[in-house]
Amino acid sequence: MDHRAELEANFINDTKDEILRYVGGKISLEMETPKMLWIKQNLPDSWYRAKLLFDLPDFLTWRATGSESRSFCSVVCKWNYRAATDGYVGWSEKFFNKIGLSDLSEDNWRKIGSQVKTPGDPVGSGLSEKAALEMGLQKGTPVATSIIDAYAGCLGMIGCTAPGVNKNFSTRLSLICGTSTCHMTISDKELTVNGIWGPYYNAMIPGYWINEGGQSATGKLLDHIINSHPVTASVIEKLNGRVHIQQYLSELLQSIASKNSLQDVAFLTTDLHVWPDFHGNRSPLAEVELRGMISGLSLSATEEDLAILYLAVVQALAYGTKHIIEALKSSGHNIETVLVCGGLSQNPLFIQTHADVLGLPVLVPTERESVLVGAAILGSCAAGAFPSIHDAIQAMGGAAHVVAPNNISKRYHEGKYTVFKSMVQDQKRYSSIMRQVADL
Repeated sequence: MDHRAELEANFINDTKDEILRYVGGKISLEMETPKMLWIKQNLPDSWYRAKLLFDLPDFLTWRATGSESRSFCSVVCKWNYRAATDGYVGWSEKFFNKIGLSDLSEDNWRKIGSQVKTPGDPVGSGLSEKAALEMGLQKGTPVATSIIDAYAGCLGMIGCTAPGVNKNFSTRLSLICGTSTCHMTISDKELTVNGIWGPYYNAMIPGYWINEGGQSATGKLLDHIINSHPVTASVIEKLNGRVHIQQYLSELLQSIASKNSLQDVAFLTTDLHVWPDFHGNRSPLAEVELRGMISGLSLSATEEDLAILYLAVVQALAYGTKHIIEALKSSGHNIETVLVCGGLSQNPLFIQTHADVLGLPVLVPTERESVLVGAAILGSCAAGAFPSIHDAIQAMGGAAHVVAPNNISKRYHEGKYTVFKSMVQDQKRYSSIMRQVADL
């Protein structure tokens, strides 16, 4: 959610350095290199005082073991570390010199990582005596090389199975849903997708490339829409904690649709359209300056209005996923199935809407905490329980529940998706008009 480093990201992108091809052609202000540059320029005392710089997963393995090793996942996906099949693996001194961070190369890059390990590899000698005492565990307990939280979610559910669903990793798009959503797909080929992060090699499963799309605000957006509505306070007071407000709104939508003799709740948003980038677009446009749009508001402020607005936002998030899938497919990815974990995976309206909009089956793992499963897969490899991550995934992937698309609303969503794509073009046109007159 931290978007302070916009100017720094723009500066880095203006260099046109070849390493940017591994972040979808354009670095995001959410990544660590622009943030490091921001710190150096705005908090120089802190910058020069710091001895080590970590992403959280690598900080945790350091705290657990004392080892300063970093994970391929962290440094390749967020720090512009180069890992590719052409044999070039490592930090690019040319790139960091170009952007004004040449001091990071001192002492063999120690500040950001001299030793980089594959996720699941053992770290150091295992749990240190100090960490073991703090955690109530045994000294020397194996500690696995870490992985970014969303990647742990993808790893934890990529191997889940369901009858009649293709098991090939490369046919699956994983949605890890929380405050924001990450959209991850795996391939045995190097596929560059404009506006989609990656391709990252060996960052999660050895021998595979991964592309990562995403939406900067999903769960956060739904909360914002609900919490800022004038009727919400009275609804929450009425519910008195007995039912989550999103469940209540979903049930209310069913009631409204029934009263209006509608075959599907989706049809309630005919005149209400949302562009959901209230916090900028992460993928596939990679335009942080974009903002949210709502078309079709009235003066009414009833519970029914809140429910229908909530539905329109859920639909818009699904259209955003469709937008990302189109970009992935245009670059060679073959998406047949969608996997979902995280908080929104427990929201039936969110899941069914995605299935309907995408026209694809959505798999919801029976194990609700896929991020923890992914972490357990890594731990099992570090402990020697499995010879490889591939074997651990097959053994620990578990089963999934399949939500099939409802074709009743297929044409309706196609029309709404056309409006969805028109809205962003309208926003850009408005911005163009105002830029022309801003100097007057």
